[in-house]
Amino acid sequence: MRKILFSLLAVALCVPAFAGLRQKQADKDTNQFRYEIECAGNAIQGTYLVKVWTYSKKPSVAENQCRKNAVHGVIFKGYGGGQGCVSQRPMVANPGAETQYVEYFDSFFANGGEFQKYASIVEGTTEMTRVGKEYKVGVVVSVRKDDLRKALEAAGIIRGLNSGF
Repeated sequence: MRKILFSLLAVALCVPAFAGLRQKQADKDTNQFRYEIECAGNAIQGTYLVKVWTYSKKPSVAENQCRKNAVHGVIFKGYGGGQGCVSQRPMVANPGAETQYVEYFDSFFANGGEFQKYASIVEGTTEMTRVGKEYKVGVVVSVRKDDLRKALEAAGIIRGLNSGF
C-alpha cells in the first residue's frame, strides 16, 4: 500500500514537470513561427477571420499555438484572398520591425501575453493531418484587427491611419 501511495505521489509531482516540458517544446516550435495563414471568410466589422495551419509534433500543442500564429500572421505576413475575401497586407510594413522592437514582441507573444486579447478560436473548426512525424493543425481564428492596430499605434510600432502622409 505504501509503495502505491509513493508511486502515485511521484506521478503527481511529475505531471507539472511534463506540462512544463510540453510548453517549452511549444515555445520552441512557435519561436520559429512555422505556420500558414489564409482567409477563412468574411467576419464582422473590425475583425479578420483567418485559418491558421500550425505544425508541431503534438496536435494539442499546435492547436494552442494557433492564436499566437494568427496574430503574428496579421501583424507580419498578411494573407491572400480567397473564399470571397480581399487579400490583406501585414499591419507592419517595415520588414525589420520584429527585430527592431524585439523586447516589445517578446513580451507581447509570451505565454499569457497581450496577444491573447486579440484572438479567439472559432469552436468546431479544428482540422488535423499528419505530415511525416508532425501534425498540421488548422484552426479558424477571429482576430480583432482594429484593437490590435490601436495597440501597435500606442506602442509606436506603426503609424496611425490619420497621421498624414
